[in-house]
Amino acid sequence: MTAITLNFNNIIKLTDDQFYQLCRDNPDIKFERNASGELIVMAPTGGETGKRNALVTADFVIWNRQTKLGEVFDSSTCFKLPNGADRSPDVAWIKQDRWNALTLEQREKFPPIAPDFVLELMSPSDSLKETQQKMQEYMDSGVKLGWLIDRKTGCVEIYRQGKLVEVLEFPGSLSGEDILPGFVLNLQSMWE
Repeated sequence: MTAITLNFNNIIKLTDDQFYQLCRDNPDIKFERNASGELIVMAPTGGETGKRNALVTADFVIWNRQTKLGEVFDSSTCFKLPNGADRSPDVAWIKQDRWNALTLEQREKFPPIAPDFVLELMSPSDSLKETQQKMQEYMDSGVKLGWLIDRKTGCVEIYRQGKLVEVLEFPGSLSGEDILPGFVLNLQSMWE
């Protein structure tokens, strides 16, 4: 199953509060919303992708517990981006001072902030073109570093603020560079 995009804009344009309530009232459905206000119903993750998502997220959590530099978020966290889109990257990270600058209410709902880092791990049902557009949307919103991992092809696209996308084939690891100091993601198990 692929993601389904629904355009209700000629009928109703959901406010941020209405979109938040829609998500709360339908907890078994994962929604995103693009900058045009269209609803995106996300397909559930399969077992292999879910397993790898959990392993990758665990690596970020362990690194972050050691460094205490920020906050890690899993794929169920939805962020309100500056362009109006509501997106849920597979992994996100925000520097501690930026996270602390949000009010408690902002942190409780869909935080109105672009993460400093995002990772998207493509599922077999994901469209590469749409995921690349999503990655560019993250960068346009202020994300500093992003990784798009395509297990099927072995390609990893690295997105950096103000730079061309770098494409690697079957890399053994990825460095968090100066955004995630000291973080290295081992990708060996990703390609097995």
